[in-house]
Amino acid sequence: MRIGVCISIQQQVAAVPGLDFLEGLVPDVLCPLETEAEFSRRLVAVRAMPLPMAAVNRLFPAEIKTTGPNVDVGAVDAYIATVFRRAQRVGAKVVVFGAGPSRAVPEGFDRSAAWNQLADGLRRWGPLAKNAGIVIVIEPLSRKETNIINSVSEAAELARCVNHPNIRILADTFHMGRDNEGVEGILAAGADLLCHVHCADPHERVPLGLGPADHRPYFRALKDIGYAGRVCIEAIWRDFPAQLPAAVAALRRQIETA
Repeated sequence: MRIGVCISIQQQVAAVPGLDFLEGLVPDVLCPLETEAEFSRRLVAVRAMPLPMAAVNRLFPAEIKTTGPNVDVGAVDAYIATVFRRAQRVGAKVVVFGAGPSRAVPEGFDRSAAWNQLADGLRRWGPLAKNAGIVIVIEPLSRKETNIINSVSEAAELARCVNHPNIRILADTFHMGRDNEGVEGILAAGADLLCHVHCADPHERVPLGLGPADHRPYFRALKDIGYAGRVCIEAIWRDFPAQLPAAVAALRRQIETA
C-alpha cells in the first residue's frame, strides 16, 4: 500500500522515508471558484512539491448544495467541470467526494429524494471523470459530520446504484472508529469498489501512532480483499514537520503487522 498525507498548499513538505504521495484540498489547490490566473499560481506551488499530488478532497464548499430543494444543477456541473479540468493539470488521479455540509439532507426534505440527487449527480460526473482520467471516490462521514452516507456499506450501495467505472468509494478509519463501524463494509465492498483510504486516530484526530487507536483490524480487512492502493493520513497536527516522519513510520507498522 502507498502512504500519503493530506496537506494544505501552504505547508512545507519534505521528502520523508515511506511517504509516497500528497493529497490536497480542492478549494486550496484547484480553487475552482477563482480565476485561471490564480489557479496557475497554485499550480506552480504544487509542481514545486517533492511528491506528486495524487488526490484532492473537500470537493464542494458548504454553499454549493448537492441535496435539497436549492440544488442548482447547472452551477454544480460547471463547478465539477472546472474541478476535473484543473485536477487533470495537477496530475491528481482521485477526487474525494466527502463534502458533508454540501450533501447534508435539509430538515424536512425527503431522504430518498436526496439519495437520488446524489446518484443522479454522480451519473452525470462519471463520464467527465473518465475523460479526465480521474476516479471520484464517495467518502462515508461520521454522523457528527453529515446525515447521509455514514458507512462504507452505504457508500458501496450508492456506487453500485450509479454503476460507473469511475465512481468508487473510500474507507476512512477515523470516521469508522468514531462511529464504531466494523470491517464488514470493507469486506463486502471488495477491492473492485474500494479505491482510496483515509486514516487518523478517532481520539482528537491525531495521526495513527500518536494516539491510542489500533486500526490494524481495518488494515487486515484491506489485505483480505487484496487492496493495494493508497492510504492517506488525514489528521490534525501539533507540529507537522516534526511529527510527519513518526506518523508515516507508525502507519507503515500498523499496515505491515495487520
